[in-house]
Amino acid sequence: MLTLNLIREKRDFVIERLKIKNFDAAPLVDRVLELDLRRRETQKESDALLAEQNKISKEIGMLIKSGDSAGAESARAKTASLKEESRRLAEKLAALDEELRTELVKIPNLPHASVNPGKGAEDNFKVREGGTAVELPADALPHWELIKKYGIIDFELGIKLTGAGFPVYKGKGAKLERALINFFLDEGEKAGYLEILPPIVVNEDSGFGTGQLPDKEGQMYHVTADNFYLIPTAEVPVTNIYRDVILNSEDLPVKNMGYTPCFRREAGSWGAHVRGLNRLHQFDKVEIVQIAHPEHSYEALEEMVSHVEGLVRKLDLPYRIMRLCGGDMSFTSALTYDFEVWSGAQKRWLEVSSVSNFESFQANRLKCRFREKGEKQNRLVHTLNGSALALPRIVAAILENNQTKEGIRIPEVLVKYTGFGIID
Repeated sequence: MLTLNLIREKRDFVIERLKIKNFDAAPLVDRVLELDLRRRETQKESDALLAEQNKISKEIGMLIKSGDSAGAESARAKTASLKEESRRLAEKLAALDEELRTELVKIPNLPHASVNPGKGAEDNFKVREGGTAVELPADALPHWELIKKYGIIDFELGIKLTGAGFPVYKGKGAKLERALINFFLDEGEKAGYLEILPPIVVNEDSGFGTGQLPDKEGQMYHVTADNFYLIPTAEVPVTNIYRDVILNSEDLPVKNMGYTPCFRREAGSWGAHVRGLNRLHQFDKVEIVQIAHPEHSYEALEEMVSHVEGLVRKLDLPYRIMRLCGGDMSFTSALTYDFEVWSGAQKRWLEVSSVSNFESFQANRLKCRFREKGEKQNRLVHTLNGSALALPRIVAAILENNQTKEGIRIPEVLVKYTGFGIID
């Protein structure tokens, strides 16, 4: 969430920047400032009462020593009255704190200066593209037909076991999935990321820390008996490792990665764009996370973008990198790059990764700070994460783009992981 200092000192700037995200922040910002003023006035009143209580307590001792028992008794009565008033103010302060936080977390993160205005995906800016789209024959099959033909993923069995959007991977399909996970993890390790295998259920504090709660609770699977949530991405548990942590500046950047299954309740509309592997409720993903010094977080972002670009290049997939416009950005992001790969048989671009800098927005929720060497004041870190990569649409593109009359060719970089070069 945004810091109160920023909102107090730059009210108009905050409101103007959030217009880029098509968000009218003025009512919320003014409500936050109003609550903040009331809270500070109440705190000042409470502090004054406490000071008066301390003063009278000292006077009681002096009165007792002087033998003025009546005066001491009168002072005690006054102290009791002040304590009751202090208790009332403490309750008021706690209520104002809760109301202030409730309103504050409704304000999105400010977009970076490079973010363009826009309503949606059609207004995103193409940064660059690479790879060569393969020319497929007219009778080329989309991946959902290839899956049936070669028996490598079973959607009907997934519906029997769980429901729509929970596929069962079989044989070479399962091995391809595992190969991609191991490839992504090995490449991440080469890039300096420490592998983390985190829990796939988190508590409410973790969901709040990275901004999924209270913004996206409707998209998360909720284990109501324990008030746990199935993770939508490894970003949540891996970033929350640093909740309530103070790092030293020399420890930055912290680079972690994690493979997890991911769970999202979002219901898809009907149509080819959500068929097969295009949209699932459960899917595999390797996530990279960095905790960075504020002065170097955009260097870290570019490094992460280069890392993801290297992965899609090595898989020999045609791709493009899009910088999201304000209207297509997430609630928490300051700047996001999306990676899309070309799906040859569907003849459309599929999003396979989002790489984002959240600046101090998540860190303020997490209370994740760092201390510069020789300085006493702690500062908020910057947090970043990215998909490296999400598997379903990568698998879809590999299957479609590499289909031949003999079978589906496995990208060369994966053969040492799969143990075979073709699905036939």
